[in-house]
Amino acid sequence: MVGRRPVIAGLAGAFLAPRVHAQAPAVVCYLALATRQADVGGVAAFREGMRALGHVEGRTYRLVELYADGQYGRAEGLLRKQLETPVQVVLSPGPASARLVLGLTRTVPIVSVGLHPRGGQTDLFASLAQPGGMVTGVSNFGEELAAKRVQLLKEMVPQLASVGVLHNATDAVYQRWGEETEAELRSQGLSTRRLGLTSPSLDALAQSLRGARAAGVQALVVVRDFLTSTLYQPISKIGLDLRLATMAEERRYPEAGALMSYGVGDRDQFGRAAGYVDRILKGAKPAELPIEQLTRFELVVNAATARTLGLRIPAALRLRADAVIE
Repeated sequence: MVGRRPVIAGLAGAFLAPRVHAQAPAVVCYLALATRQADVGGVAAFREGMRALGHVEGRTYRLVELYADGQYGRAEGLLRKQLETPVQVVLSPGPASARLVLGLTRTVPIVSVGLHPRGGQTDLFASLAQPGGMVTGVSNFGEELAAKRVQLLKEMVPQLASVGVLHNATDAVYQRWGEETEAELRSQGLSTRRLGLTSPSLDALAQSLRGARAAGVQALVVVRDFLTSTLYQPISKIGLDLRLATMAEERRYPEAGALMSYGVGDRDQFGRAAGYVDRILKGAKPAELPIEQLTRFELVVNAATARTLGLRIPAALRLRADAVIE
């Protein structure tokens, strides 16, 4: 009996050891330059994607959410503090967030959605097929869809002549996207007015939109960026109040009162991003994970807004729409 005691003790220790040395969940940091409200759909889709891959939040990974509410400087401060503790992956909702991370660390992998295959983003990755650095994720074509958005807007508003382009004027990439959108509008015979945002100020937004309307602007094309995402609800509401036919990239805008949207849904983007995070947590390197270019786009039209604007939704467009909000 005495000789068996060490064996029994050893077995007990074997059962206890995993509890004592249990691995802590991997930390995934979500760095958003916009607001929690603006990003709630994407974050929910990411969590759903992780569950589908067998992850259990709090056990296999822990999601830390940081929101800057449209203030770039605040985002930098939040990230600096978070990086004082180990972070395995940063999940980014767009190129500005990814670029901020790269400015503070070159050792933490970054999975980003909303990556543009061109437009001044060569500092984030070498190519879609071979990113070659610390950034990988999902591309949503960005302003390459500008031509289609303009065509859809013209289909809804046959007498359209003048369009405002609302975009972030503090970031070079989004400035470029604004230029691309403006060029597309002009190529289709429309006059344009650039409306650059420099802060999440509601007063400045309202003043800019009122000025555009007074100058004869009939419609608004919203470029997706962290400032327009932060202000998506007032953009939609003020635009409707001013009788501006507003076209955006994301479904949240027509849900908030804008006329329509056309682009890749957040559910698709963040659901795919979960797959990248999963592979990185299992040892894959972002440099070796090709960036996926999503090709499924959704068209959403707000019928109530169309009626308010005195517009009729063409039958062909109604049939093509993924959702018509009544």
